[in-house]
Amino acid sequence: MRYVREDIRRLSNRLSTQEEEIVLVKQGGGGMRICITFNNNITVPAELNDSETGRKIQDALPLAGRVNTWGHEIYFSIPVKAGLEKGATEVMEIGDIAYWPPGHALCLFFGPTPASVDDKPRAASPVNKVGRFEADSHILKQVPDGARVEIKEA
Repeated sequence: MRYVREDIRRLSNRLSTQEEEIVLVKQGGGGMRICITFNNNITVPAELNDSETGRKIQDALPLAGRVNTWGHEIYFSIPVKAGLEKGATEVMEIGDIAYWPPGHALCLFFGPTPASVDDKPRAASPVNKVGRFEADSHILKQVPDGARVEIKEA
């Protein structure tokens, strides 16, 4: 995703002080709609963002594999190699999709994990947020360890 910094001085007469910090204008397309299907019977609609890692995942579609579970996180290896991006974090929200560089894995967070300090999901180490899923997070509790997963463009 390309960003262009607006000329802050030109806009300063029209913007409040809070709005002046940085104005970024998104150039080009947004994220990609995808479908994540487990064992051919649970389908979760989602969207990948337009980050560097998100684009690498989009380029690798379609994907298939077997999932692992870790508390209320589903993760699985994918054939994508990416490092940590600026803003990588361990703190997640329910519905976040992230890429975990050490395991070359895509992760779906739907509740607390063993690393959580409260009811929020927490990754084992920093991850790149690459999207969001739109299903009721409780449906993912039905996905067993070892389930088949397929991801394709919606």
